[in-house]
Amino acid sequence: MKVFGSSGTRGVANEELTPGFVQRVAKAAGSVWRADRVAVARDTRTTGRMLENAAASGLQSVGANVDRLGVVPTPAAQAYGEAEAVPVVMVTASHNPAEYNGVKLVGSDGVELAVADLERIERKFTTEQFDDASWDEVGGDVRVESAKRRYVDQLLDAVDRETIAAADLTVALDPGHGAGSLTSPEFYRKLGCSVVTVNGQPDGHFPGRDPEPVRENLSDLGRLVRATDADVGIAHDGDADRAIFYDERGEYVEGDATLAALAEAELGEGDTTVSAVNVSQRLVDVCDRTGADLDLTPIGSTQIMTRIQELQAEGESVPVAGEGNGGIIFPNYRLTRDGAYTGARFLELLADRPASEVVAPYDDYANVRINVHYEDDAQREALLDAAEQTALGADADRTTIDGYRLDYGDSWVLVRPSGTEPVVRIYAEAGSEERADELASEFATALRAAKAGL
Repeated sequence: MKVFGSSGTRGVANEELTPGFVQRVAKAAGSVWRADRVAVARDTRTTGRMLENAAASGLQSVGANVDRLGVVPTPAAQAYGEAEAVPVVMVTASHNPAEYNGVKLVGSDGVELAVADLERIERKFTTEQFDDASWDEVGGDVRVESAKRRYVDQLLDAVDRETIAAADLTVALDPGHGAGSLTSPEFYRKLGCSVVTVNGQPDGHFPGRDPEPVRENLSDLGRLVRATDADVGIAHDGDADRAIFYDERGEYVEGDATLAALAEAELGEGDTTVSAVNVSQRLVDVCDRTGADLDLTPIGSTQIMTRIQELQAEGESVPVAGEGNGGIIFPNYRLTRDGAYTGARFLELLADRPASEVVAPYDDYANVRINVHYEDDAQREALLDAAEQTALGADADRTTIDGYRLDYGDSWVLVRPSGTEPVVRIYAEAGSEERADELASEFATALRAAKAGL
């Protein structure tokens, strides 16, 4: 059984992801960690408390004492884990819809577990060889109220507060009813910004929008930017480890353009940046200009984190990394995706020019993404077979680290199964939206035909 996908384990709560399943994951992790203390946290989802209780129960049953952090962003839980030198079980489905939930495992260094560590826990999960404690050695639990405050304080110490405050910025913020609604408004106000919000109340039903911060879900943020004459709009996903932006005109900024702008401000000759196989040509161009190397991984934060650690162990300098979905990593700050921190680093770039000018050098490409859903294993296999046949028939350079990426020199298309949802994702990028749509539609048509033919 494959337990962990591209970023933890996720599923529809109380169907695929049951309390019993989460308890077993926690028992397996606790048995491998053998830690005296483990922190447990969650995002705002309606099933979060139920699954937090299951995780705490599993950890206590193998002898671990549990620090209950409550609702906090994933990067806040990671900061707590690092500061206290305790591993963390984070109950979150990140950007997935409201009915989903999941579990992300973090080591005592505050970093998501590497692939090898997850495989050890998966083996323990599968064999059920748990280190059950005797009745008089089970763990206890305590509630920790300080995690959010400590997180905001360390964020304030990590960014250029003077530069941001002097810019006198108005920030339109959309935490998407997620965990960031409890920390990001306070953080940006303490940076000296005026803050206006939409979808700012924590609510696990996500009534204002779906948790994924993509263009089609963020129209309210664009309107808020225009209505308040804000300098920038910032949106988070459900656990606030990602940041997506709108410029001062209320126009959506492609996540790949943001990554390129932040990367160009960080990278130099001899540096390396890490991104996934769906990397934009924008970042390739930045590496060409700065003399930095680009290292590609399969999609998913776990894969990227693991590769950064490997490169750092080899003595490589990796000042920035991440994906164009808003999940950007600044390893010299912390080896984690942090939406609030990413937002602040972008605010630093606005000190002497508006957001539209910051990203203007990176707007020469158009992106298209199509999801083709499947309902069972047979449909999944049919979709992947169709993707393979279409890829093999294309006159392009192929990369198969994760799915099929076809490079045409001035454009590319990638087809791969999601690690967290029952969909096959199709990504395309080109110099025009027509070309990107043509590339994506070719695969979408083939996949849909295969599905209909079953």
